[in-house]
Amino acid sequence: MMAATKRIALGAVATALIAGLAGCSGTGAGGTGTAKKSEADAGEHSPAAAPKGAVKVIGDGSTAYTGAQPKLPVAKRLKAGQKPPQFVVFSWDGAGEDSQKLFSHFRSVAKKYDAKMTYFLSGVYLLPEEKKALYDPPQHSAGRSDIGFNDTEGIRDTLDELRAAWLDGNEIGTHFNGHFCGPDGGVGTWTVEEWKSEISQAKSFVKNWKTNAPLLKTEAPLPFDYDKELVGARTPCLEGQKNMVAAARTMGFRYDSSGVGNQVWPAKKDGVWDLPLQLVPVPGRAFETLSMDYNFMFNQSGTTQGDPNQHAYWGNQMRDGLLQAFARSYKGNRAPLIIGNHFESWNGGTYMRAIEETIKTVCTQQDVQCVSFRQLADWLDAQDPATLARLGTLKVGQEPQQGWASFLGGAAPRKPAGSPVPAGPADRSAGEDADRSAE
Repeated sequence: MMAATKRIALGAVATALIAGLAGCSGTGAGGTGTAKKSEADAGEHSPAAAPKGAVKVIGDGSTAYTGAQPKLPVAKRLKAGQKPPQFVVFSWDGAGEDSQKLFSHFRSVAKKYDAKMTYFLSGVYLLPEEKKALYDPPQHSAGRSDIGFNDTEGIRDTLDELRAAWLDGNEIGTHFNGHFCGPDGGVGTWTVEEWKSEISQAKSFVKNWKTNAPLLKTEAPLPFDYDKELVGARTPCLEGQKNMVAAARTMGFRYDSSGVGNQVWPAKKDGVWDLPLQLVPVPGRAFETLSMDYNFMFNQSGTTQGDPNQHAYWGNQMRDGLLQAFARSYKGNRAPLIIGNHFESWNGGTYMRAIEETIKTVCTQQDVQCVSFRQLADWLDAQDPATLARLGTLKVGQEPQQGWASFLGGAAPRKPAGSPVPAGPADRSAGEDADRSAE
Protein backbone atom coordinates (compact mmCIF):
# COMPACT_ATOMS: atom_id res chain seq x y z
CA MET A 1 0.00 0.00 0.00
CA MET A 2 0.96 3.61 -0.47
CA ALA A 3 1.52 4.33 3.24
CA ALA A 4 3.96 1.45 3.53
CA THR A 5 6.06 2.57 0.59
CA LYS A 6 6.34 6.32 1.23
CA ARG A 7 9.68 7.74 2.23
CA ILE A 8 11.54 11.05 2.14
CA ALA A 9 14.39 11.91 -0.17
CA LEU A 10 16.24 15.01 0.94
CA GLY A 11 17.78 17.63 -1.30
CA ALA A 12 19.93 20.63 -0.42
CA VAL A 13 18.76 24.23 -0.72
CA ALA A 14 20.68 27.44 -0.81
CA THR A 15 20.70 28.33 2.87
CA ALA A 16 21.80 26.40 5.96
CA LEU A 17 18.90 25.18 8.09
CA ILE A 18 16.55 25.37 5.09
CA ALA A 19 16.21 21.77 3.98
CA GLY A 20 14.60 20.38 0.83
CA LEU A 21 11.40 18.39 1.09
CA ALA A 22 9.73 15.28 -0.21
CA GLY A 23 7.28 12.34 0.30
CA CYS A 24 4.87 11.95 3.25
CA SER A 25 2.44 10.36 5.91
CA GLY A 26 0.65 11.48 9.36
CA THR A 27 -2.14 12.06 12.00
CA GLY A 28 -4.51 14.95 12.77
CA ALA A 29 -6.51 16.63 15.55
CA GLY A 30 -9.81 18.41 16.14
CA GLY A 31 -11.03 21.96 16.70
CA THR A 32 -13.85 24.45 16.38
CA GLY A 33 -14.16 27.83 14.77
CA THR A 34 -16.42 30.61 13.59
CA ALA A 35 -17.21 32.10 10.23
CA LYS A 36 -15.37 35.25 9.21
CA LYS A 37 -16.31 38.44 7.37
CA SER A 38 -14.21 40.06 4.66
CA GLU A 39 -13.81 43.79 4.15
CA ALA A 40 -11.83 43.46 0.92
CA ASP A 41 -14.12 41.37 -1.24
CA ALA A 42 -12.34 39.02 -3.63
CA GLY A 43 -15.48 37.94 -5.40
CA GLU A 44 -18.88 36.31 -5.30
CA HIS A 45 -19.31 32.56 -5.33
CA SER A 46 -19.98 30.81 -8.61
CA PRO A 47 -22.97 28.42 -8.99
CA ALA A 48 -22.91 25.44 -6.63
CA ALA A 49 -22.99 22.74 -9.30
CA ALA A 50 -23.13 22.14 -13.01
CA PRO A 51 -26.31 20.69 -14.54
CA LYS A 52 -26.24 16.94 -15.20
CA GLY A 53 -26.44 17.56 -18.92
CA ALA A 54 -23.04 19.25 -18.79
CA VAL A 55 -21.26 15.98 -17.90
CA LYS A 56 -19.00 14.89 -20.73
CA VAL A 57 -16.94 11.73 -20.25
CA ILE A 58 -13.31 12.02 -21.36
CA GLY A 59 -11.20 9.17 -22.71
CA ASP A 60 -11.73 5.88 -20.86
CA GLY A 61 -14.04 7.52 -18.35
CA SER A 62 -11.41 8.22 -15.72
CA THR A 63 -12.22 11.94 -15.95
CA ALA A 64 -15.18 13.97 -17.15
CA TYR A 65 -16.09 17.56 -17.87
CA THR A 66 -18.89 18.53 -15.46
CA GLY A 67 -19.00 22.26 -15.98
CA ALA A 68 -17.36 25.09 -14.07
CA GLN A 69 -15.88 24.15 -10.71
CA PRO A 70 -18.35 24.92 -7.91
CA LYS A 71 -17.69 27.02 -4.80
CA LEU A 72 -15.08 29.26 -6.41
CA PRO A 73 -15.14 33.04 -5.93
CA VAL A 74 -14.79 35.29 -8.95
CA ALA A 75 -11.59 37.32 -8.68
CA LYS A 76 -12.14 41.07 -8.59
CA ARG A 77 -9.72 43.92 -9.15
CA LEU A 78 -8.91 46.10 -6.14
CA LYS A 79 -10.47 49.52 -6.21
CA ALA A 80 -8.17 52.52 -6.02
CA GLY A 81 -6.89 52.86 -2.46
CA GLN A 82 -8.45 49.58 -1.31
CA LYS A 83 -6.49 47.50 1.20
CA PRO A 84 -5.68 44.03 -0.15
CA PRO A 85 -7.17 40.99 1.51
CA GLN A 86 -4.79 38.73 3.40
CA PHE A 87 -4.40 35.54 1.38
CA VAL A 88 -3.14 32.33 2.99
CA VAL A 89 -2.41 29.21 0.94
CA PHE A 90 -2.28 25.79 2.60
CA SER A 91 -0.88 23.14 0.26
CA TRP A 92 -0.15 19.43 0.51
CA ASP A 93 2.69 17.59 -1.26
CA GLY A 94 2.10 14.08 -2.58
CA ALA A 95 -1.57 14.17 -1.64
CA GLY A 96 -3.16 10.74 -1.32
CA GLU A 97 -5.50 8.96 1.10
CA ASP A 98 -3.95 6.10 3.05
CA SER A 99 -4.73 4.30 6.32
CA GLN A 100 -4.08 7.48 8.32
CA LYS A 101 -7.04 9.20 6.60
CA LEU A 102 -5.37 12.61 6.67
CA PHE A 103 -6.57 13.73 3.24
CA SER A 104 -10.19 13.26 4.32
CA HIS A 105 -9.49 14.79 7.73
CA PHE A 106 -7.99 18.01 6.40
CA ARG A 107 -10.61 18.25 3.68
CA SER A 108 -13.15 18.33 6.51
CA VAL A 109 -11.05 20.88 8.41
CA ALA A 110 -10.96 23.08 5.30
CA LYS A 111 -14.76 23.02 5.00
CA LYS A 112 -15.16 23.79 8.71
CA TYR A 113 -13.07 26.94 8.49
CA ASP A 114 -14.16 28.10 5.02
CA ALA A 115 -10.75 27.38 3.49
CA LYS A 116 -9.78 26.25 0.01
CA MET A 117 -6.50 24.38 -0.42
CA THR A 118 -4.17 22.95 -3.07
CA TYR A 119 -3.54 19.21 -3.16
CA PHE A 120 -0.40 18.31 -5.12
CA LEU A 121 -1.19 14.77 -6.25
CA SER A 122 1.62 12.33 -6.99
CA GLY A 123 0.57 10.62 -10.22
CA VAL A 124 1.89 7.20 -9.19
CA TYR A 125 -0.68 7.14 -6.36
CA LEU A 126 -3.23 6.33 -9.08
CA LEU A 127 -1.05 3.60 -10.62
CA PRO A 128 -1.30 0.05 -9.19
CA GLU A 129 1.87 -1.77 -8.23
CA GLU A 130 1.28 -4.47 -10.84
CA LYS A 131 1.27 -1.83 -13.58
CA LYS A 132 4.36 0.02 -12.34
CA ALA A 133 6.26 -0.71 -15.57
CA LEU A 134 3.98 1.84 -17.27
CA TYR A 135 5.97 4.57 -15.50
CA ASP A 136 9.16 5.38 -17.42
CA PRO A 137 10.93 7.98 -15.25
CA PRO A 138 13.69 10.16 -16.68
CA GLN A 139 17.18 8.81 -15.96
CA HIS A 140 15.79 5.70 -14.23
CA SER A 141 14.58 2.29 -15.30
CA ALA A 142 10.89 1.73 -16.02
CA GLY A 143 8.87 0.85 -12.94
CA ARG A 144 11.14 2.71 -10.51
CA SER A 145 9.67 5.11 -7.92
CA ASP A 146 11.19 6.40 -4.69
CA ILE A 147 7.71 6.63 -3.12
CA GLY A 148 6.38 3.35 -4.47
CA PHE A 149 3.01 2.89 -6.13
CA ASN A 150 -0.46 2.00 -4.82
CA ASP A 151 -3.01 -0.81 -4.51
CA THR A 152 -6.67 -0.92 -5.51
CA GLU A 153 -7.96 0.15 -2.10
CA GLY A 154 -5.52 3.06 -1.89
CA ILE A 155 -6.40 4.24 -5.39
CA ARG A 156 -10.14 4.05 -4.65
CA ASP A 157 -9.76 5.99 -1.42
CA THR A 158 -7.59 8.64 -3.09
CA LEU A 159 -10.09 9.01 -5.93
CA ASP A 160 -12.90 9.53 -3.42
CA GLU A 161 -10.98 12.38 -1.81
CA LEU A 162 -9.95 13.96 -5.10
CA ARG A 163 -13.57 14.07 -6.27
CA ALA A 164 -14.83 15.56 -3.04
CA ALA A 165 -11.94 18.02 -2.75
CA TRP A 166 -12.55 19.43 -6.22
CA LEU A 167 -16.31 19.71 -5.65
CA ASP A 168 -15.51 21.56 -2.41
CA GLY A 169 -13.64 24.17 -4.49
CA ASN A 170 -10.10 22.95 -3.84
CA GLU A 171 -7.35 22.63 -6.45
CA ILE A 172 -5.71 19.44 -7.70
CA GLY A 173 -2.12 20.24 -8.71
CA THR A 174 0.79 17.84 -9.18
CA HIS A 175 3.82 16.67 -7.24
CA PHE A 176 4.77 14.70 -10.39
CA ASN A 177 5.55 10.99 -9.98
CA GLY A 178 8.54 9.07 -8.63
CA HIS A 179 9.97 11.73 -6.30
CA PHE A 180 13.63 11.41 -7.24
CA CYS A 181 16.00 13.75 -5.40
CA GLY A 182 19.74 14.32 -5.20
CA PRO A 183 22.54 14.22 -7.78
CA ASP A 184 22.01 10.64 -9.00
CA GLY A 185 19.18 11.06 -11.49
CA GLY A 186 17.27 13.45 -9.23
CA VAL A 187 14.80 15.95 -10.67
CA GLY A 188 17.39 18.70 -10.33
CA THR A 189 19.39 17.08 -13.14
CA TRP A 190 16.48 16.65 -15.57
CA THR A 191 16.36 18.44 -18.92
CA VAL A 192 13.38 20.38 -20.23
CA GLU A 193 12.42 17.45 -22.46
CA GLU A 194 12.66 15.04 -19.53
CA TRP A 195 10.37 17.28 -17.51
CA LYS A 196 7.86 17.31 -20.37
CA SER A 197 7.84 13.52 -20.24
CA GLU A 198 7.34 13.51 -16.47
CA ILE A 199 4.46 16.00 -16.68
CA SER A 200 2.81 14.07 -19.50
CA GLN A 201 3.03 10.85 -17.49
CA ALA A 202 1.62 12.52 -14.37
CA LYS A 203 -1.37 13.62 -16.46
CA SER A 204 -1.71 10.19 -18.05
CA PHE A 205 -1.97 8.34 -14.74
CA VAL A 206 -4.81 10.65 -13.68
CA LYS A 207 -6.57 10.42 -17.04
CA ASN A 208 -6.30 6.63 -17.42
CA TRP A 209 -6.71 5.03 -13.98
CA LYS A 210 -9.70 3.00 -15.17
CA THR A 211 -7.56 1.36 -17.83
CA ASN A 212 -4.61 0.87 -15.49
CA ALA A 213 -6.72 -0.45 -12.59
CA PRO A 214 -9.48 -2.56 -14.21
CA LEU A 215 -11.07 -3.45 -10.85
CA LEU A 216 -12.09 0.21 -10.56
CA LYS A 217 -13.88 0.51 -13.91
CA THR A 218 -17.26 0.97 -12.23
CA GLU A 219 -16.05 3.88 -10.12
CA ALA A 220 -17.28 7.38 -10.95
CA PRO A 221 -14.93 9.56 -13.00
CA LEU A 222 -13.03 12.48 -11.54
CA PRO A 223 -15.30 15.48 -12.23
CA PHE A 224 -12.75 17.56 -14.14
CA ASP A 225 -10.68 17.66 -17.31
CA TYR A 226 -7.16 17.29 -15.91
CA ASP A 227 -5.58 18.91 -18.95
CA LYS A 228 -7.42 22.08 -17.93
CA GLU A 229 -7.39 21.56 -14.16
CA LEU A 230 -3.62 21.13 -13.88
CA VAL A 231 -2.12 24.62 -13.76
CA GLY A 232 0.61 24.37 -11.12
CA ALA A 233 3.03 22.23 -9.16
CA ARG A 234 5.75 21.87 -6.56
CA THR A 235 8.83 19.83 -7.45
CA PRO A 236 10.21 17.08 -5.20
CA CYS A 237 12.76 18.47 -2.72
CA LEU A 238 12.32 21.91 -4.35
CA GLU A 239 14.82 20.82 -7.02
CA GLY A 240 14.77 21.33 -10.79
CA GLN A 241 12.59 24.44 -10.83
CA LYS A 242 14.18 26.18 -13.80
CA ASN A 243 13.85 23.36 -16.33
CA MET A 244 10.50 22.25 -14.93
CA VAL A 245 9.04 25.72 -15.43
CA ALA A 246 10.52 25.91 -18.93
CA ALA A 247 8.61 22.73 -19.74
CA ALA A 248 5.47 23.47 -17.75
CA ARG A 249 4.80 26.92 -19.18
CA THR A 250 4.31 25.26 -22.61
CA MET A 251 1.85 22.77 -21.07
CA GLY A 252 -0.71 25.09 -19.50
CA PHE A 253 0.90 25.81 -16.12
CA ARG A 254 0.21 29.23 -14.63
CA TYR A 255 2.26 29.08 -11.42
CA ASP A 256 5.01 27.20 -9.62
CA SER A 257 5.61 26.75 -5.88
CA SER A 258 9.06 25.11 -5.97
CA GLY A 259 11.08 28.14 -4.92
CA VAL A 260 12.40 29.70 -1.72
CA GLY A 261 11.34 33.26 -0.97
CA ASN A 262 10.33 35.88 1.57
CA GLN A 263 6.95 37.19 2.66
CA VAL A 264 6.68 39.74 -0.11
CA TRP A 265 4.24 40.12 -2.97
CA PRO A 266 4.89 37.64 -5.80
CA ALA A 267 5.84 38.33 -9.39
CA LYS A 268 5.99 36.27 -12.55
CA LYS A 269 9.18 34.38 -13.33
CA ASP A 270 9.78 32.98 -16.79
CA GLY A 271 6.14 33.56 -17.66
CA VAL A 272 4.45 31.91 -14.65
CA TRP A 273 3.62 33.16 -11.17
CA ASP A 274 6.45 32.38 -8.75
CA LEU A 275 4.66 31.46 -5.50
CA PRO A 276 7.46 30.05 -3.33
CA LEU A 277 7.57 28.62 0.13
CA GLN A 278 8.65 31.41 2.46
CA LEU A 279 11.14 32.03 5.23
CA VAL A 280 9.25 32.26 8.53
CA PRO A 281 10.31 32.69 12.18
CA VAL A 282 11.35 29.79 14.40
CA PRO A 283 10.40 31.12 17.87
CA GLY A 284 13.30 30.95 20.29
CA ARG A 285 15.87 30.43 17.53
CA ALA A 286 18.11 32.95 15.76
CA PHE A 287 17.18 31.92 12.22
CA GLU A 288 14.19 31.43 9.96
CA THR A 289 13.19 28.30 8.08
CA LEU A 290 10.84 27.42 5.26
CA SER A 291 7.10 27.43 5.86
CA MET A 292 6.74 23.65 5.75
CA ASP A 293 6.35 20.84 8.27
CA TYR A 294 9.45 19.04 6.98
CA ASN A 295 11.72 22.03 7.52
CA PHE A 296 10.59 22.55 11.09
CA MET A 297 11.11 18.85 11.80
CA PHE A 298 14.57 18.90 10.22
CA ASN A 299 15.67 21.85 12.33
CA GLN A 300 14.15 20.52 15.54
CA SER A 301 14.97 16.82 15.64
CA GLY A 302 16.56 15.93 12.32
CA THR A 303 14.46 12.76 12.41
CA THR A 304 10.78 11.86 12.22
CA GLN A 305 11.13 9.90 15.49
CA GLY A 306 12.55 12.49 17.89
CA ASP A 307 12.33 12.71 21.67
CA PRO A 308 8.66 12.22 22.65
CA ASN A 309 9.10 14.68 25.50
CA GLN A 310 9.74 17.39 22.90
CA HIS A 311 6.82 16.63 20.58
CA ALA A 312 4.38 19.14 22.08
CA TYR A 313 7.04 21.86 22.21
CA TRP A 314 8.06 21.30 18.59
CA GLY A 315 4.47 21.45 17.39
CA ASN A 316 3.83 24.64 19.34
CA GLN A 317 7.03 26.13 17.93
CA MET A 318 5.90 25.48 14.37
CA ARG A 319 2.38 26.79 15.03
CA ASP A 320 3.69 29.93 16.73
CA GLY A 321 6.24 30.52 13.95
CA LEU A 322 3.50 30.35 11.32
CA LEU A 323 1.28 32.64 13.37
CA GLN A 324 4.11 35.15 13.72
CA ALA A 325 4.61 35.00 9.96
CA PHE A 326 0.89 35.51 9.45
CA ALA A 327 0.81 38.51 11.81
CA ARG A 328 3.65 40.33 10.09
CA SER A 329 1.88 40.02 6.74
CA TYR A 330 -1.62 40.71 8.08
CA LYS A 331 -0.49 43.82 9.96
CA GLY A 332 2.20 44.72 7.44
CA ASN A 333 2.48 44.38 3.66
CA ARG A 334 -0.45 41.93 3.27
CA ALA A 335 1.74 39.64 1.14
CA PRO A 336 0.18 36.18 0.64
CA LEU A 337 1.39 33.62 3.18
CA ILE A 338 2.38 30.32 1.55
CA ILE A 339 2.43 27.17 3.71
CA GLY A 340 3.39 23.65 2.60
CA ASN A 341 2.70 20.33 4.29
CA HIS A 342 2.67 16.55 3.94
CA PHE A 343 0.11 14.06 5.21
CA GLU A 344 2.51 12.73 7.85
CA SER A 345 2.86 11.51 11.43
CA TRP A 346 6.36 12.77 12.17
CA ASN A 347 7.21 13.23 15.84
CA GLY A 348 3.89 11.88 16.97
CA GLY A 349 1.78 13.94 14.56
CA THR A 350 2.72 17.20 16.24
CA TYR A 351 3.03 19.08 12.95
CA MET A 352 -0.46 18.05 11.85
CA ARG A 353 -1.78 19.51 15.11
CA ALA A 354 0.22 22.68 14.47
CA ILE A 355 -1.23 23.07 10.99
CA GLU A 356 -4.79 22.47 12.13
CA GLU A 357 -4.45 25.02 14.91
CA THR A 358 -2.99 27.49 12.41
CA ILE A 359 -5.92 26.97 10.03
CA LYS A 360 -8.39 27.45 12.89
CA THR A 361 -6.69 30.67 13.97
CA VAL A 362 -6.00 32.45 10.68
CA CYS A 363 -8.83 31.40 8.37
CA THR A 364 -11.48 32.76 10.72
CA GLN A 365 -10.04 36.27 10.98
CA GLN A 366 -11.56 39.31 9.33
CA ASP A 367 -10.43 40.09 5.80
CA VAL A 368 -8.49 36.80 5.56
CA GLN A 369 -9.03 34.43 2.66
CA CYS A 370 -7.57 30.92 2.76
CA VAL A 371 -7.33 30.04 -0.91
CA SER A 372 -5.75 27.62 -3.34
CA PHE A 373 -2.80 28.59 -5.52
CA ARG A 374 -5.12 28.68 -8.51
CA GLN A 375 -7.42 31.16 -6.77
CA LEU A 376 -4.43 33.29 -5.81
CA ALA A 377 -3.18 33.27 -9.42
CA ASP A 378 -6.67 34.24 -10.60
CA TRP A 379 -6.69 37.20 -8.21
CA LEU A 380 -3.20 38.32 -9.22
CA ASP A 381 -4.14 38.13 -12.90
CA ALA A 382 -7.19 40.30 -12.24
CA GLN A 383 -5.18 43.16 -10.73
CA ASP A 384 -3.82 46.28 -12.39
CA PRO A 385 -0.10 45.61 -13.04
CA ALA A 386 0.71 49.02 -11.56
CA THR A 387 -0.99 48.00 -8.32
CA LEU A 388 1.04 44.78 -8.13
CA ALA A 389 4.21 46.71 -8.90
CA ARG A 390 3.51 49.07 -6.01
CA LEU A 391 2.74 46.18 -3.66
CA GLY A 392 6.02 44.59 -4.73
CA THR A 393 8.00 47.50 -3.28
CA LEU A 394 6.91 46.68 0.28
CA LYS A 395 9.41 44.73 2.36
CA VAL A 396 8.65 41.88 4.75
CA GLY A 397 6.18 43.13 7.37
CA GLN A 398 6.21 46.71 6.01
CA GLU A 399 2.91 48.55 6.14
CA PRO A 400 2.63 51.66 3.96
CA GLN A 401 3.59 54.65 6.12
CA GLN A 402 1.04 56.89 4.47
CA GLY A 403 -1.75 54.32 4.80
CA TRP A 404 -3.30 51.99 2.23
CA ALA A 405 -5.71 54.50 0.73
CA SER A 406 -2.83 56.79 -0.22
CA PHE A 407 -0.39 54.02 -1.09
CA LEU A 408 -2.68 52.30 -3.60
CA GLY A 409 -4.34 55.45 -4.78
CA GLY A 410 -1.31 57.12 -6.35
CA ALA A 411 0.93 56.71 -9.38
CA ALA A 412 2.96 53.61 -10.24
CA PRO A 413 6.17 53.07 -8.23
CA ARG A 414 9.68 53.32 -9.57
CA LYS A 415 10.65 49.72 -8.81
CA PRO A 416 8.98 46.66 -10.42
CA ALA A 417 7.42 43.92 -8.32
CA GLY A 418 9.66 41.07 -7.22
CA SER A 419 10.32 38.48 -4.55
CA PRO A 420 14.10 38.33 -4.11
CA VAL A 421 15.72 36.14 -1.47
CA PRO A 422 18.45 38.07 0.35
CA ALA A 423 22.01 36.83 0.28
CA GLY A 424 21.45 36.01 3.94
CA PRO A 425 22.12 37.66 7.26
CA ALA A 426 24.88 36.46 9.54
CA ASP A 427 22.69 33.85 11.22
CA ARG A 428 21.99 32.12 7.87
CA SER A 429 25.38 30.82 6.76
CA ALA A 430 25.54 29.04 3.43
CA GLY A 431 25.71 25.29 3.45
CA GLU A 432 24.25 22.01 2.33
CA ASP A 433 22.12 19.38 3.99
CA ALA A 434 23.19 15.80 3.45
CA ASP A 435 20.73 13.60 1.59
CA ARG A 436 18.71 11.46 4.00
CA SER A 437 15.76 9.14 3.92
CA ALA A 438 13.10 8.49 6.54
CA GLU A 439 10.19 6.14 6.85
